[in-house]
Amino acid sequence: MSPKVGKVYLIGVGPGSQDLLTVKGLACLQQASVVIYDDGVNPDLLDKAPFGADVIGIGSSQISDDCPQQDILSLLKAHALSGKTVVCLTYGDPLTSVCAGLETSSLVQAAISFEVVPGVTPGFAAATYAGIPLSRTDRLSPLGLMTGPLNSAADLDQIDLNHLMKGVASLVLYPGFVKLDKIAHRLIAGGCDAETPAAVIFNATLPEQNVFTGALKAIADAPPEQFSKTPTVLIVGEIVNLRPEQSWYGRGPLSGRKILITRAATEADRFAHALADLGAVPIVCPTIAIVPPPDFAELDAAVAELDRFDYLILTSANAVNAFFERLKLSGRDSRTLCNLCVVAVGPKTAERLDMFGIKADLVPADYRAEGVVTLLKGLVTGKRVLYPKAARARDLIPRALTASGAEVVQPLAYASEAPPGTAEGLIQALESGLDLLTFSASSTVSNFVELIGANRLKDVCKLPVASIGPLTTKTCQKFGLNVVIEPQDSTLEGLIDAIVEYYS
Repeated sequence: MSPKVGKVYLIGVGPGSQDLLTVKGLACLQQASVVIYDDGVNPDLLDKAPFGADVIGIGSSQISDDCPQQDILSLLKAHALSGKTVVCLTYGDPLTSVCAGLETSSLVQAAISFEVVPGVTPGFAAATYAGIPLSRTDRLSPLGLMTGPLNSAADLDQIDLNHLMKGVASLVLYPGFVKLDKIAHRLIAGGCDAETPAAVIFNATLPEQNVFTGALKAIADAPPEQFSKTPTVLIVGEIVNLRPEQSWYGRGPLSGRKILITRAATEADRFAHALADLGAVPIVCPTIAIVPPPDFAELDAAVAELDRFDYLILTSANAVNAFFERLKLSGRDSRTLCNLCVVAVGPKTAERLDMFGIKADLVPADYRAEGVVTLLKGLVTGKRVLYPKAARARDLIPRALTASGAEVVQPLAYASEAPPGTAEGLIQALESGLDLLTFSASSTVSNFVELIGANRLKDVCKLPVASIGPLTTKTCQKFGLNVVIEPQDSTLEGLIDAIVEYYS
């Protein structure tokens, strides 16, 4: 019996920012068995695919003159005919891409069910993020949109530019692989005034977005190296002159600052989004990954006798996650903690506890192990304390509380290690030029130094560093790193505020 035929979703992801994926597109992506994407797709979107999904990258359907269409069609049909749910992520909007028409026709012929999920059109998104309004409420504003990229100068010969420019007030086009000076010369030769305002937008909607504005003749006469990278969009028309009063993107206090994030990938997203909202260009290169300990036997044994403990100390969100995962696997839930005094090292750990239905009974004023010790040392005499810890945690809490007369049980809850392939990403980030390094734990510092190697450390020590707290700062200083930022509160929010203050 042949398998039931699956379904294909052709999803437009917009021009760059992962935040522009539609709610519908995200919902479809999260149920995919197979994800096929072109190289115009933001790779961060791939993290939103279900765990275990096959993720296949193949060529470019938007800015290449060699669209691997037969390869894409073969993959779509093969996986769908085997009964799988297939998602094809496409730069921009599916039905304005170069190959989408062929894809839909081929799926119809193969009797494969499909759905097209629109994406934000790159030309419109680029104009919006550049602060260029494509229409006016006070006048009629005919607009020309050339949806296919220009892959060679010969493509320009197929267009009657003189006729086109007479019929529109503004023109939006995708330069593709045609040099901008050639396009500008053709537009002028086709009847467009050389003084017409124009905007060239690079990396549209991304933190590293860059916009050049000037007269069309300035683009025509520009040296080749000025526009060596392929832009997202070229906009020509008087509307470009409205940009100074409409521009909004990239004006934050950290505008253009390239900031390295080294915390674990599972925790980096929120930090990266917060920095991007402030105008920064976050570069995520995790130097640690949270992994299970070699053995859960000690933690499981402690979980099995929770009724014999008086205090539960949790010093990170990772410890919370690990503890409650083992609690669930034991067949019990949060009600088991009803007679325990639950201590969270800080507000973020308390916030994670809240997700499991538990309110922290105690949170120290100092969000460090020192704060926990100060809070508890007069309370735990003769008490049993459960402290699920990280593999390389300091011994301050168990040592100090034992000295105060407590019995402290400290099973391993999780460990950390350097993710594979991180060294290459770090070196590439350093070579691209960074404005700031950030570290949220001593382990991120130690792994960073080990990954980049001793031969690069001398140059790295010249870069400014933001450290989340005193202990991390101490580790940075041990390696000679230049710590210039340390927040008063050892929290992510405190670190962000301190970075903003430093650059203001």
